[in-house]
Amino acid sequence: MKGFPTRRLRRLRGSATLRDMLAEVRVHRSDLIAPLFVRQGEGVRNPIAAMPGQFQFSVDTALETARRWAGLGLPAVLLFGLPAGKDEIGSAAWDAGESVQRLIAQIKAALPRMLVITDVCLCEYTAHGHCGPLDARGGVDNDKALELLARTALSHARAGADIVAPSAMMDGQVHAIRQVLDAEGFAGTAIMAYAVKFASSLYGPFREAAGSTPAAGDRRGYQMDYRSPRQAPLEAALDADEGADILMVKPAATYLDIIADLRRRFDLPVAAYHVSGEYAQIKAAAAAGWLDEKAAALEVTSAIKRAGADLIITYFAEQLAAWL
Repeated sequence: MKGFPTRRLRRLRGSATLRDMLAEVRVHRSDLIAPLFVRQGEGVRNPIAAMPGQFQFSVDTALETARRWAGLGLPAVLLFGLPAGKDEIGSAAWDAGESVQRLIAQIKAALPRMLVITDVCLCEYTAHGHCGPLDARGGVDNDKALELLARTALSHARAGADIVAPSAMMDGQVHAIRQVLDAEGFAGTAIMAYAVKFASSLYGPFREAAGSTPAAGDRRGYQMDYRSPRQAPLEAALDADEGADILMVKPAATYLDIIADLRRRFDLPVAAYHVSGEYAQIKAAAAAGWLDEKAAALEVTSAIKRAGADLIITYFAEQLAAWL
């Protein structure tokens, strides 16, 4: 009898069909959210060098891409905007004529069942690359940022966004946005909070894609220290109390313990962002012939789901939709 359990497990693993039937963790297309970078212009499809397979789109080509993704069964997009011009306060972020607002309206008109989520931050829109206006000492003015973030979220809701996703990590941002949305008649617009966003080295490719590298300094003053995991549930609890509908962890693959901890502590849905650097690592290793891209992407995405994520934001979304 001593070897019996081992023989049993070997028998269960012996058939590929049986392995699939008994798999405890399953990633579905309905779990995935595809990021989409949109900028001004027409017919634009600029490759992002640091993120092979990803592009900056104009509104027309972004809409074509969203149509293709919907046809593959992807249910949701997360929009990031690249403005034509930047200033010290990021005023293009709430301009109804900017590319994000225009694309929201066009996606909802053409693909009403596709869920449109918008990143709410100012770093892509400010001349200095920080997530809010700067104070006299060169730091971000948290309270002024709240007003501008709420104004941006409201402009997205007016354009038709289903969910707004504040990512600036300003204290009180969820509360400020929830108050404005409710007061303006958008109580049904949900908030996906970047509740646990670490100051990570893995955002580099995204900053190339979004043109959001800080001109000076860094964001460690308002993003979380990855060496302090006990802060994560505290930050998540604050956002939950302020009215967040979904809690996000970013990055994902290197913070599976944090995802699992939030899953245990909170009843709210948990999203995880498999970020640009995590994506680029797999792409680079696969291009060098060091690993199988499909196998690695499926394994990492399954690990994020296994840790407890209900929703996964991933640049592999289109490929995963074909593979799953």
